[in-house]
Amino acid sequence: MKIIVDGMGGDKGHKEVVKGSVDAVKELGVEIIIVGKEDAIEEELKKYDYPNNTIEILNANDVITNDDEPALAIRRKKDSSMVVGLKALTENKGVGFVSCGSTGALLAGGLFIVKRIKGIERAALAAPYPTTKGMSLLIDSGANVDCKPEYLKQFAIMGSIYCEKVLGYRSPKVGLANIGTEEAKGNTIVKEAYNLLKESNINFIGNVEARDIPQGVCDVIVCDGFVGNIILKLTEGMAITILSMIKEELTSNFKSKIGALLLKSQFSSLKDKMDYREYGGAPLLGLKQPVIKAHGSSDALAIKNAIRQVKNFVENKVINLIEDDINN
Repeated sequence: MKIIVDGMGGDKGHKEVVKGSVDAVKELGVEIIIVGKEDAIEEELKKYDYPNNTIEILNANDVITNDDEPALAIRRKKDSSMVVGLKALTENKGVGFVSCGSTGALLAGGLFIVKRIKGIERAALAAPYPTTKGMSLLIDSGANVDCKPEYLKQFAIMGSIYCEKVLGYRSPKVGLANIGTEEAKGNTIVKEAYNLLKESNINFIGNVEARDIPQGVCDVIVCDGFVGNIILKLTEGMAITILSMIKEELTSNFKSKIGALLLKSQFSSLKDKMDYREYGGAPLLGLKQPVIKAHGSSDALAIKNAIRQVKNFVENKVINLIEDDINN
């Protein structure tokens, strides 16, 4: 299995991508194509030992940055690592694509180059969302700010399939993000979506309120991209703020420092549960081939786990299952 990785898009540059790719071929038994500036990637690869012929380089001299207008960059920066990588994917040089570059550009490139599965109205970004019970999937988390009820139904179906086949959840519980749990709550779009989901063949548990989402009330959280992005970023901000406040309190005096030392292992365990690197990235569901958006500041561990996601995605035939469900 050969997986294509954008070598140039992340905040940490190509070095972490190279290390993550080396770790992936050693641990996961995959082959990798790293797309980017050949000389720089080749020089970095010389630092590592890995099985022969498992990593190759596909040269691309340009980079799409977060300052670029996404759709325009995809059209104009033909020699960027993201565009070259996505085109290589459509030419079947690999089975999936991983990038920690611009989210907007990857969404645009996915739609313009890879294209949607027949019958899918909108592709959606499905972000991993940590809860007290493990990990849920938030879909859509930013790709579509305006949605129709039919889109939300498709997001729910795709999220349910991915959650079951890739994350390993049996009959995942699907909830519709709303301002109340009652069936009559919400705006017109959400109420119509509720009726569509109620009649679907997924394990729909009804509306869920934002305050209950971190408690793991459902495995798949369905919403439009506007709501989803706010949920995701508010949660990230609250987590950073609360951890900062706890750290400040625990280092405020000698007594609290002793207590912090005694609880060090518990805090480390909590940090691991909240660590985005353990989950790799967010799949862009609804495209004809697997595309994973890794965090912009991904290190080698995150890159390796994003590659693992692609491997699981392909082995479990997620795209075929989505095609069958949507078109039958």
